[in-house]
Amino acid sequence: MTVEEIKENIIKLRGELPCGVKLVAVSKFHPMEALMAAYDAGQRLFGESRAQEIGPKHTAMPKDVQWHFIGHLQSNKVRQIVPYVSLVHSIDSLKLLRCVDDEARRIGRTVDVLLQLHVAREATKYGFTIDECRDLVDSGAADALTNVCIRGVMGMATNTDDEAEIRREFREIRHTFDSLKSSHFASNDRFDTVSMGMSDDYRIAVEEGSTMVRIGTSIFGAREY
Repeated sequence: MTVEEIKENIIKLRGELPCGVKLVAVSKFHPMEALMAAYDAGQRLFGESRAQEIGPKHTAMPKDVQWHFIGHLQSNKVRQIVPYVSLVHSIDSLKLLRCVDDEARRIGRTVDVLLQLHVAREATKYGFTIDECRDLVDSGAADALTNVCIRGVMGMATNTDDEAEIRREFREIRHTFDSLKSSHFASNDRFDTVSMGMSDDYRIAVEEGSTMVRIGTSIFGAREY
């Protein structure tokens, strides 16, 4: 993908997305030239899934870039990302949430996070079940944490050509967000994010209530491993 093609892709996507839907450019595995092309087209939100990439890219990129961690996060990698990230999409356990809180407190930051929901049929995907997520919120365990802010939920649909299934799963994610928003987070204006939709399914996700899409291939082309 050339620099000009990346710029055109960003401009096209940003023009297509409805007002209020944020675009996260998934920049994992891509070189700095590609990221700067997206930046020059006005992109400021970038998503990474490897802890070791965030620090060097944060150093190299302009400081108004916001870094999102979108991949599966292991507790032993939390220290590598907390100094740099503005949002962690992939909180999938109370243990991990507490680990991020501890590290954020240690360095004097507050980190925004999303609770990852597992609604897809693939067992390999991570996240809370709907019931586990509700139990976590209802237990009040997260309320005692001072250096994380739960901003919403994230989820992925099954990798399938069955559009009805994809739509059903995205609808379930949005319904869970709405349920939490109307109960536990009713007075919390910052609980406002539904992160769902990638290159192959973001249009469906937006139709089903996504407020944030994570797009890599449609911007940068195939990954460079």
